[in-house]
Order: sequence, then C-alpha cells, then structure tokens
Amino acid sequence: MVKILVVDDEEHIRLLYKQELSEEGYEVILAENGKECLRKLDEENPDLVILDIRMPVMDGIETLGKIINKKKDIPVILNTAYSSYKDDFMTWAAEAYVVKSYDLAELKTKIKEIIDRKKESS
Repeated sequence: MVKILVVDDEEHIRLLYKQELSEEGYEVILAENGKECLRKLDEENPDLVILDIRMPVMDGIETLGKIINKKKDIPVILNTAYSSYKDDFMTWAAEAYVVKSYDLAELKTKIKEIIDRKKESS
C-alpha cells in the first residue's frame, strides 16, 4: 500500500485529505507543520509527501529544502491556496504544484501520475 504524508496546519484539510485519499486505497499519515513532517519522514518512510506552504513553526518552502537534503527520492507535491508561490524558484524542486481546492480531483490525478512514474522507474 502506498503511504502518503499530508502536511497542513489546518486540521479540517488534513482530515478531508485523509478521508478522501484513504478511500482511494492509500495509507495516510498526518503532520501539522514542517517540523513534525521531518520527524514523520524518518518514522514512517512515506512514498509521497503532500506539503502546504504557509504554516507556522516551519513553512513548506523550508521544509521542502530539508526533505530534499534528507530523502531526495521522495516526491513532494506542494499544495497551497496561493498560486503566487509558483514564481519562487525553490518550489521548482517539488514534483508538482497544486492549488488547493475542496475538489481533490487534480490532486488525486497528480498523486496517481507520480506513483505510476515511480513504479515504472524502479
């Protein structure tokens, strides 16, 4: 089973994503900030990270840099309500950039594409 780490400071978003992605057959782990994300990366060894950008404690851009330094083979989808972050060159290191929506169709499609690509290359 593919394991996905969802990192978002808003509890209702984490719970929505957990429910929706679990229904798709994924194992979902939750973290509420970048610091917790890095801890869970080591503990849980996820196959993919869905990462919000604007969070307290450690924002998503800083967290992305630390994920790349720790485990560069884990794909990261940046998932934010703000499309303006696409211009930040650090976000280019992510596998994908998805603007948040309560319709998770685009996010689910990106997850499937990335997981399929990862399977093909291994």
